[in-house]
Amino acid sequence: MQIVPMRDLKNTTEIERRCAEENGPVFVTKNGYGRLVVMDIEYYERTMQALAEAKALQDGLADIKKGRTVDGPAALDEIRGKYGL
Repeated sequence: MQIVPMRDLKNTTEIERRCAEENGPVFVTKNGYGRLVVMDIEYYERTMQALAEAKALQDGLADIKKGRTVDGPAALDEIRGKYGL
């Protein structure tokens, strides 16, 4: 985990290097306390994708728990009937 003081943000090339090297977030502190997080865009996109997948999985599990499911063959029969396939 990379932690840098706020004053180091002036050196953007170094912060960019640290983000790439860490392959994760760089935490920025002000007066010894966490203030910002800087990360490489690829890391950000991977993180957002993982969160979206986790939410979809969580939503699916909630549907199962509440009984909002249809078995596969019944769903396919419904689609075929609806679209004349």
